Amino acid sequence: MTMIPDRIQMVQQRIQDACLCHGRDPNSVQLLAVSKTHGPDAVEAAYRAGQSAFGENYVQEAVEKISTLRHLPLQWHCIGPIQSNKTRLVAEHFDWIHTVDRLKIAQRLSEQRPANLAPLQVCIQVNVDGGPTKSGVAPADALALAHAVAQLPNLKLRGLMCIPEPAPDFEAACALFKRARGLFHELNAAGLALDTLSMGMSADLEAAIASGSTMVRVGSAIFGERHYPA
Repeated sequence: MTMIPDRIQMVQQRIQDACLCHGRDPNSVQLLAVSKTHGPDAVEAAYRAGQSAFGENYVQEAVEKISTLRHLPLQWHCIGPIQSNKTRLVAEHFDWIHTVDRLKIAQRLSEQRPANLAPLQVCIQVNVDGGPTKSGVAPADALALAHAVAQLPNLKLRGLMCIPEPAPDFEAACALFKRARGLFHELNAAGLALDTLSMGMSADLEAAIASGSTMVRVGSAIFGERHYPA
């Protein structure tokens, strides 16, 4: 675990350098540490190094981790696809969800959010490059979904999230991320007060920041190689 603080520092330096290179305030980009497949000890080591926001893809694994670490003031983001039978766990345990792409899922999250918790912070996942096997609402349908989600109680619509296919170079990556940024501006112009663009990971965070990202989701550059169960 001794390498985690050093890796966090290196990622934060990358964020700062990218912001300065593209004329942005480094404080305008939040680091979300993606801790999927890494245990509570790794999360706690990151917390001790100053990181408080963590992203998880697998709901059951995350709930166990959240329970183990409930003594720490952590913020938990669900960044994986959500099945209908997992919405209650998400509503009860997470602070954010980045992957809403259907109204049905948003309605279930709203209904199942406990009354004693703050509203669940929501990003709508957009399929910016049209991949047929990828999650996310089509850009043309994003405005209608965003308006519907914004009306639901117990949810707070914050912005958009995207996971484009890996691009061959920096400019190609920027072109994909800028589609999400353009949509973000369209939704705000339509009266939705969005403030979050969740895009960019370990390999492409510089391109995402150049294109307007406000939150980068970084896993392997902080925690190292993931260990998936056989």
